[in-house]
Amino acid sequence: MEFKRHNNIEYIEKKPAKCSEKMPALIYLHGAGTRQGTLKALSENPFYAESCLFSREDSDFVCFTPLCYANSWFDIFEQLQDFVNEIVSRPDIDEKRVYLMGASMGGYGTWQLAMSMPDTFAAIVPICGGGMYWNVWELHTTYVWAFHGKEDDCVFPEESVKMVNAINSQEGNLRPKLTLIDNVAHDAWNTALASKELYDWLLSKTKLNGDGSENTAFADGKKFG
Repeated sequence: MEFKRHNNIEYIEKKPAKCSEKMPALIYLHGAGTRQGTLKALSENPFYAESCLFSREDSDFVCFTPLCYANSWFDIFEQLQDFVNEIVSRPDIDEKRVYLMGASMGGYGTWQLAMSMPDTFAAIVPICGGGMYWNVWELHTTYVWAFHGKEDDCVFPEESVKMVNAINSQEGNLRPKLTLIDNVAHDAWNTALASKELYDWLLSKTKLNGDGSENTAFADGKKFG
């Protein structure tokens, strides 16, 4: 585990014990509980717990966790995009296998970052988040698996449902996955981070090229203004 900085973004980089020439990368956006903190505090995030499969020594991913020094990811969004571009451009990273995951505030950031950079991520995993469901056309070549606790009273599960339903409502989009977890409140990340099924699913995804079809996402522009 290394503490690093790219411009104003501090981040943790963790490589597995065995690395190849071109590695898949996983970028994880933390929630509001870690914002404006330190990298030391970030290193104690559930993403680095023993139960998390992604950041273990025997992982197949190089993991990056940027630190939100502001009130939210949206306050430093351009800097976050620049950070992602820096990771993607590294010679040791396979640009076709860059994945994005985030929880709570990071779940919202995951949805928005993927929609703003639709040619970047092979797959995303937004956990207990939500977003601008009318803009999901941008994700038509991005694999999505969303997680949400059914008992979440902080970010209601309907937020994930809206996003997934919006993707499904448009022809030509990849079919997203949604896991609503029984008897779980806001901490759905514990289930997702420990899921071997999710681990294998992510690792199996490679970035698809756009099909060049016409963007009809704003055909009802009068409705949305």
